[in-house]
Amino acid sequence: MRRIFIPRHRITSHSAPLAEGERHYLLDVLRLSPGAELEVFDGEGGSYSARLFVGEGGVGLGLGPRREVPAPRACVQLAFALARGDRCDLVVQKAVELGVVRLSPCVAERSLMRLDAARGEARVRRWQRIAAEAARQCGRSDLPVVDSPAPLAHVLERVPEGFCKILFHEDGGHRLGDLVDRSAAGYLALVGPEGGFTLGEVEMCLAAGARMATLGPRVLRFETAGIVATALLQHLAGDLG
Repeated sequence: MRRIFIPRHRITSHSAPLAEGERHYLLDVLRLSPGAELEVFDGEGGSYSARLFVGEGGVGLGLGPRREVPAPRACVQLAFALARGDRCDLVVQKAVELGVVRLSPCVAERSLMRLDAARGEARVRRWQRIAAEAARQCGRSDLPVVDSPAPLAHVLERVPEGFCKILFHEDGGHRLGDLVDRSAAGYLALVGPEGGFTLGEVEMCLAAGARMATLGPRVLRFETAGIVATALLQHLAGDLG
């Protein structure tokens, strides 16, 4: 079934108008005709059966009743250090497929990328688009929050109460299975840049209540570490496997 994201505020009880980009995607890219059936998701956990129509007001979608789609079982927030190129794009895409509920890019001391406010917000909009497309493809009906890049200290300060904070570190730590607490409200996974977090950053995380975990004896690339950490948390505490 073809799926498309329509923000909930644009959805009425029975229909949803199409923006120009959505119209182009359905009519020109997918080449759908009036009467074609598809699925709409609203980014807030709702899904609708839909049918394409053309009326006096233009092209739109007729909708069936809203259905609640279960959110990922484990509430995982992934905090990842900024990296150059499109490597963060891959982390965002795969983390959404694996069920993260929040993505928190952070500025670490060894980050090779620095973004001013304007570039940071442009990058957030790009990641939001990537997240929406990943959710569409993997069948999610909720969209994760994508935070603006912030210093590591700010990320730690804003963690919700009751979250289990786990710092993934290449210099060793506990087995992840020994740190997962199924009674926790959620999990904050902290993944550093190439070269890892500095000693001062590690001490900051530990002082904030984080516990250090290892991903094994091999040194993983930045993007691999973020994806593996998310997958393992969803496997141990969520609905993966």
